[in-house]
Order: sequence, then structure tokens, then C-alpha cells
Amino acid sequence: MARKVFRVGIAGLGRSGYDIHARWLIEAPRQYKIVAASDHLPGHRAEAAKVLGCRTYKTYRELIAEGRFDIFVNALPSLLHPKATVEALRAGLHVVCEKPLATKVADMDRMIAAAKKARRLLAPFQNSRFYPFFRKIRDIIASGVLGRIVHVRIDWSSFSRRWDWQTRQDNWGGNLNNTGPHPLDHAVMLFGPKKPNVFCRMASESGSLGDADDFCTVTLWARHSPVVEVLISSYAAYQGDKYSISGTCGSLTGGPAGLKWKYFNPGKVARRKLRAGWVADRAYCKEDLPWIEKTWKPRASKLGEFQRRSKAFYDNVYD
Repeated sequence: MARKVFRVGIAGLGRSGYDIHARWLIEAPRQYKIVAASDHLPGHRAEAAKVLGCRTYKTYRELIAEGRFDIFVNALPSLLHPKATVEALRAGLHVVCEKPLATKVADMDRMIAAAKKARRLLAPFQNSRFYPFFRKIRDIIASGVLGRIVHVRIDWSSFSRRWDWQTRQDNWGGNLNNTGPHPLDHAVMLFGPKKPNVFCRMASESGSLGDADDFCTVTLWARHSPVVEVLISSYAAYQGDKYSISGTCGSLTGGPAGLKWKYFNPGKVARRKLRAGWVADRAYCKEDLPWIEKTWKPRASKLGEFQRRSKAFYDNVYD
């Protein structure tokens, strides 16, 4: 029996809709076929008709009304994500939606309710969940070799100055909304099942010509859970490792290019007792731990990093 090919309509042919979603979907003809797209810019529509060979419309509403496809890819400007997603779901379409999905819990609840009522899939485009290094991090933590996780530091910073629409609060711009959904998704997964306390500090400095944040730090914490810190700064001319994870038996550091971790087996070290009285030799406690060190590198791939994660995400959606 032939495999089902899902027909796709893409709303918004900007950097994400065209250069990420469409760029992968045309590489997966046994799973997907782009049959329609919408964009306010005539040049984008003409390019889609020529390169993608699909029907084109000026507005997403025209795209939804015309129908004749299965999956609505919502790559519209951020503030249209809730409204267009709900309309597509009510029209009986599955939805892949770019981030941020919403900025209010009430809007997110409406989207989820619409998906449940229509019995359709609502898939946030959390493609960074499919980073090979993040999957490996989760495997290492699950193995228990690092012990109980005490602290996680996630740093998605760089140095960049921006003056586009994504620097404006009225467009739902800023580092937290633009970049934040990736590391925050990781942070919530690494934090665990408890509801966290949250501290957030945001600022808009001179590198952004808009009024949205270009510096953001978020901390999650709760009793008996790791402290998880996320930093998204546009003022880091030097970048270190994206991830640093500390546990009671060792630690891990690294990012997309590779990981290294160091740990010891607590069953193979001397048991210590709390020392009573003052220290006569004026020295700190010392011991030689039987450290085990390991490294990991991602497998080479002909696909670029975005394509690699797009493939993994859309394979998951297809299944």
C-alpha cells in the first residue's frame, strides 16, 4: 500500500516559512507536498508559485477558506499565531505552529481546546528538542552517572544588534519570545515534573532599536529540584559552552559540537564521617577521586543543522 502524502499549506513565506519549513518539506516528497501558501508580499507569492509550484494567496484566511490540504504551517508574524491557529483547527486542519505560540495562558488554552474539539494535531515547532546533543544529554542524565542533578546553566547568548520587527514589544519580539522557546523548552524538561518558582530579568539595551528585551535571564527553582538558569543575551562577544550541568557525582559541559562529562562511582570511594573538633593541620579536606571521563561528538550528516532538526521534527509529525 502506498504511503500517505500529506498536503501542506504554509502561511507566511519569510525566513521561517520559506527558509526552514518549505526548505525541508520539498525534500520529503514521500511524506509531504506543499500545495498552497500565503504571504502579503507579491514577490514572495511569485517565488512560491515558481519554486514550490503551489497555489498562492495574499492572506492566511484565503488560504484556509480555499482548503484542499491537510496541514497548516503557521509561520505568520508572532502575534497572529493564536488567532490563525484556532481558525485553522476549526477548519479541520492539523497545525504546525512557529514560536512563540502565545504570550497569554488564555490564548494557549484556546488553541489546545480547539485542537481537542477538532481532533486534530497541534504541534509547536520545537525543533531544538531534536538536537542530537540534547538527546545525548538526556540519556546521560537518565543513566544516573552524574548523580542527583543540582544545577543546570543554559546559555544561548551571542553578540548581535537588531532593528527589525522582532525587536518590538507590540510584535511580540525580544530575546525571550524569539530565541527563548528553544532553551526554555530544554530548561523545563531538565527541571523535571514539579511546578517551578520563576525569576526573570529582562532589559532592552542600546543594541536593539526596538523596545523589546535583548537581554534576558530566567531561573527555575523548587525544593528537591535542580536550579536551572537560562541566559539569552545579545551582548556576549565571547561564547562559552551552551550547557553546563552539575550533579552530586560529576558534571557535564558542551553543546551542539560535542559534550564531555566527568563522574565517579560513589560505591568505589571511601565513606567519610563528619569530623568533630577543630582541624589541627590547618588544611582543607583532600581526596583523590577515581574520575571517569567521557566525550561525545554528533555523527556527521550531509544535512545542515536546521535541515537535520527539521527532518527529525517532521518525521515525528508524520508518524
